[in-house]
Amino acid sequence: MTVATPAAPPSRLRAEGPVRRLASRPEFGALLGAVVIFAIFSILGGGHGFLSPSGVAGYLEIAAQIGILGAAVTLLMIAGEFDLSVGAMIGASGMFLSMLIAVAGLPVFLAIPLTFVFAIVIGALNGWLVIRTGLPSFIVTLATQLILRGGTIALTRAITSQTIVSLPDNAKTDPAFVPFAATLFKIGTGTFRVELLWWVIVVAIAAWVLLRTKFGNWIFAVGGSAQAARYVGVPVHRVKIVLFMATAASAALYACITVPSVGSANVLNGTNKEFEAIITAVVGGTLLTGGYGSAVGSALGAFILGATNLGIFYAGINTDWYNAVLGALLLVAVLVNTIVLRRASGAR
Repeated sequence: MTVATPAAPPSRLRAEGPVRRLASRPEFGALLGAVVIFAIFSILGGGHGFLSPSGVAGYLEIAAQIGILGAAVTLLMIAGEFDLSVGAMIGASGMFLSMLIAVAGLPVFLAIPLTFVFAIVIGALNGWLVIRTGLPSFIVTLATQLILRGGTIALTRAITSQTIVSLPDNAKTDPAFVPFAATLFKIGTGTFRVELLWWVIVVAIAAWVLLRTKFGNWIFAVGGSAQAARYVGVPVHRVKIVLFMATAASAALYACITVPSVGSANVLNGTNKEFEAIITAVVGGTLLTGGYGSAVGSALGAFILGATNLGIFYAGINTDWYNAVLGALLLVAVLVNTIVLRRASGAR
């Protein structure tokens, strides 16, 4: 059953005008933030490479990788849940992929789908545990994070006596890796990689699901009030499990992109990426309380994080300040989102 958000009366919308309607969008704060961040680092670092092809390729690559995670995490957060196991899932999926190829000797075209199956099964287990136990997803996925990270380290050391597993030389150039590790195009010294295309695809699918499908209405309804959504026939449990599977699949996609690019997998890959994904969602206009957010906003949030990551370097600022800047961005984003939501609620 479709659950639609009540629309504002036409007369009220006309009275407010297009500017106020735009300001009520969840992406509005992220759009302003992206413009401001880009302008600041263009001024401070434009002469040192920030605007060069290699600089643009660098921060777009970072933004794409974070954005792939952020789009899936955004949908889950709109539904009112969190997944803190995403970072550990990247490390576990990457190691699973490398072990299948380097140790088990499986061909790449089999190892890749098996890696996605591995991640999706764990994602489904996360969702099932949240539903069956009634515990906060914060706690359940934190436990999953520790289990995955610790288990990946212990098993990798037991099997290979190392924490890094390298791909065989012939596997690095295997045609099955091309969709994940190819070069899209080059401009001067800038190499733009295929993760940019994956980022666009993932965000486009997430935005389409949210805005154009019944399942998207279900996501908003579950995040607004799971009990009320259940009363009108929304399959709350199914929605949550599917979204946990989606976040796990995004982590597997991240692993399939980074492992062939580096040529190896490290048990610590993905460390703290769960927090960057959440920051991307929040900066993009998603509320921590659920029921409100935007996939397009998450893409803008990912751009802000990517530009900040390398912008600090090109501006000549000590990169140790990066985490401090992320914390400030998160705080400002939460404050802006609160103001935007109040305006949106007033408009309705």
